[in-house]
Amino acid sequence: MIRLTLLLLLITTSVIGQNFKGKATYKSYRKVDIEIGESHGGNSKIQKQLQEQLKKQFQQTYTLNFNKSESVYTQNKKLSTPQAIGGNEVRIVSIGGGGGSDILYKNIADKRYVNKTEISGKRFLIKDKLEDYGWEMTSETKNIGNYTCYKAVRKREETRTSFTMTDGKREEKKDKITVETVAWYTLQIPLSNGPGEFWGLPGLILEIQDGKLTIACTEIVMNSSDKIEIKEPTKGKKVTQEKFDKIMDEHSKDMMERFKNKRKSKDGNSFSIEIQG
Repeated sequence: MIRLTLLLLLITTSVIGQNFKGKATYKSYRKVDIEIGESHGGNSKIQKQLQEQLKKQFQQTYTLNFNKSESVYTQNKKLSTPQAIGGNEVRIVSIGGGGGSDILYKNIADKRYVNKTEISGKRFLIKDKLEDYGWEMTSETKNIGNYTCYKAVRKREETRTSFTMTDGKREEKKDKITVETVAWYTLQIPLSNGPGEFWGLPGLILEIQDGKLTIACTEIVMNSSDKIEIKEPTKGKKVTQEKFDKIMDEHSKDMMERFKNKRKSKDGNSFSIEIQG
């Protein structure tokens, strides 16, 4: 891949000192593959209904308030409550924190982040270093709104854990996969920031394609007269990301076990869908 020219990097350096502040709105989409077994009345109609429901479930909007070196990323709308489909009780188990209550603070200058999140009413404060993504920049471009964006990519190996529930029995499967992340960033807003945990490029990231997850910018307001609050969260039990991941793993197992016991005590069909990340 062809790397960006030195000239572009020099342009970025010359304007990065300006006192930028702004607000970017992002919308997320996630592709979810669902297969319903015959024991749950699985057929193409029910499966299609469930796919549509999950599609809406994971369409969320977020706001990134940012200045030269800091940002706060928050979800604007909570997940909707799933409905019964084809006589089945559907339970969505979302593994990844407190959803709409999360506040992700990033300090680019210090290369650190603080994520306030909740699990079953317990508040946590995840404090750790920002990941070095090792982006590989290219000369490929595309327009997003009025902004010219450049493409950057990175690949990583990870172990994905999937769960199935058959007649109350929980089965776990682990697979090693390669995940590609594609970022589109603009030098017109020369800030090394972006949605969620993403950062580390010489311009604001306007779009992320991370495996089956897509996050796309829908609106940017620069240097508005409106007050833009960027405040680091301070309340919650302080943990590292590694410690929190272990807590989340135990939490997911506990939730699945509770669902299993609940299913045994009820009549009719029910099944669970667990979403990680």
